[in-house]
Amino acid sequence: MPRKKPITPFGWAIKRRLAELQMDQKEFCLRNNIPEYRLSNLVTGARKSEKYRKKVVCLLQLDAEEENG
Repeated sequence: MPRKKPITPFGWAIKRRLAELQMDQKEFCLRNNIPEYRLSNLVTGARKSEKYRKKVVCLLQLDAEEENG
């Protein structure tokens, strides 16, 4: 089944870092009190969700280039 929305470069940075940590999106969200739909919004670019974007960047230690991607 094809995706409804493509993954953004920032979304790929999130997915890549979660893979490095051997953690899936659901586990990451549960551990860090982030609604799953908000992380999904960040991955697809459906919403900016600045509050959660900053939190995800900090928690996953993403660099500025990935953050702006």
